[in-house]
Amino acid sequence: MQQSLTTRLNNRSRYGLAAVCVLGLGMAASAQVSSYADKQVGENRGDELPKVLKAVGVAQHLNGQLPLNAAFVDETGTPVTLGTYFNGKKPALLSLVYFDCPMLCSEEMDGITSALEMVKMNPGKDFDVVIISIDPADTPAKAAAKKAFYLKRYGRPETAAGWHYLTGQAPAIDAVTNAVGFGYVRVPGPDGNLTQFAHASSLEIVTPQGKLAQYYLGVEYSPKDMMLGLHEASEYKIGNVVANILTYCYHYDPETNKHSIVVVRVVQMGGMVTVAGLGGFIFLMFRRDMRLGRDHDIKPMDDDTSGAQG
Repeated sequence: MQQSLTTRLNNRSRYGLAAVCVLGLGMAASAQVSSYADKQVGENRGDELPKVLKAVGVAQHLNGQLPLNAAFVDETGTPVTLGTYFNGKKPALLSLVYFDCPMLCSEEMDGITSALEMVKMNPGKDFDVVIISIDPADTPAKAAAKKAFYLKRYGRPETAAGWHYLTGQAPAIDAVTNAVGFGYVRVPGPDGNLTQFAHASSLEIVTPQGKLAQYYLGVEYSPKDMMLGLHEASEYKIGNVVANILTYCYHYDPETNKHSIVVVRVVQMGGMVTVAGLGGFIFLMFRRDMRLGRDHDIKPMDDDTSGAQG
């Protein structure tokens, strides 16, 4: 009986400790997110998109043809056309970012690299990775720095020939973004100059002939879906439209000339759902433990009583 009571107390202590840990993690996560948001310029004003973001989004042009004659410069400073990477041999991952982006673009490239680490296919051999800057002011030197950083993080230096970081001028950039359906607008940076861009985050899979086969939205990508998408694109198969849930780079207010990250709200909401789910699970387990403990107490008493009467 004493052992049973000790066991129940230990179990309850364990659940209680777990509950404290969950609450502590929840408060810590909330504090981190709040601290992160506090560092941003400006503040969100309601859930309605500002007027400047009306032109920002991703229209999924499945089976649309990329402009293969669009002229760019690669990270080595060599002039190339987009058709260089879509010559009928292998599919490609296409991402539209800009290299001085202080927020979402790095998250997107982090997500691509993390997913590719778990994909059993090799850039350069099985597919290409084509990163195009939407900023005409970006340079091959910046492109080279980004490639070096993410290639090192990827950890397979032998795949360097499969990573392509391109810069170009407005006509070529516009031709690609229009074909992809990638809407973006210039917005002021902290200095008030139009040096930053409001845009959404998306990753496209393109067939070897340069046709848009699949869109992935957001900044985190499933390695399984990515590998399947590349395999199907290599066979010239076109995927389906995905749910258009966008992650915007900026929540911009032209009246106050301020902007902040919308993704912070997503992180906060995700943290709240996680904490609520774990808290509910722990509560149910705690109740079950108490019920089992009561049943265990009653049965020995019945046995002792019957034994005494006998």
